[in-house]
Formats: sequence, structure tokens, C-alpha cells
Amino acid sequence: MRRVVIDMQNYLFADAIASALKNADSDFDVCRSEKPENTADLCQLSVPYALLMEVTGHSPWRLEERMKIRNEVKRQTPQCKIVLIVDENAEKPLARRVLQAKKDGLIDNFIFGSISAEYLTAVVDTL
Repeated sequence: MRRVVIDMQNYLFADAIASALKNADSDFDVCRSEKPENTADLCQLSVPYALLMEVTGHSPWRLEERMKIRNEVKRQTPQCKIVLIVDENAEKPLARRVLQAKKDGLIDNFIFGSISAEYLTAVVDTL
């Protein structure tokens, strides 16, 4: 069983991602972080395969804040894959920064918010 932790601002979007992962592969055990400040602790307790975090231009979902969570999760659970989700249409400069984080090797992958549920599931499955 591969545990996936989801930390997103939009509850409806988080629920859709959780459903897509569960429906696509019964090997995924999905849990959601209720608040960004709890995400690192949740990851320490649950030892996830992957952490999916939404990035926006607003606190506490800003890239800098997400990278702090990333650093703590990697310190505690180095094997956890980090995936950032960003709306590439509404947040174009931010999307470029997330892309650069991938190029710099700071995250394992990124996902644009406009992709299909099937593609998202395939990306997480192949981390």
C-alpha cells in the first residue's frame, strides 16, 4: 500500500484528487492534511510514498512556505516524493518558479492544475 498525503487549499480539488487516486489504483492510501502547519507531522507519522501540495500566491500555500514543509518532510522521511500542484493559467510566474524547482532538483515532480485526473494518477504512480 502506497500512502499519499494531500495538502491543498481547495477542499473540493483535494477531494477530487483523492478520489481519482483511489479509483485508479487500489494500492493508494490517500489522506489529507487539514492544515499546512500539520503536514510535516502527518508525514512523519504516516511515512508517505508521496506528498502532493498545492502552491498559490497566498499564505500559507506560497512556494517559500511549501519548500519549508518540503525540507522538513525530506529531513524526516527522505524517501517521500514531493509533488507541487500549481494553476499554470492563473499563476503563470509562480508556475515558472515551480518548474525551476523541479529543474533544480528540489522537488520530484510538478503538476499543472489543468491536467486530467488520469494524467495526475499516472504521474503519481510513476514517481
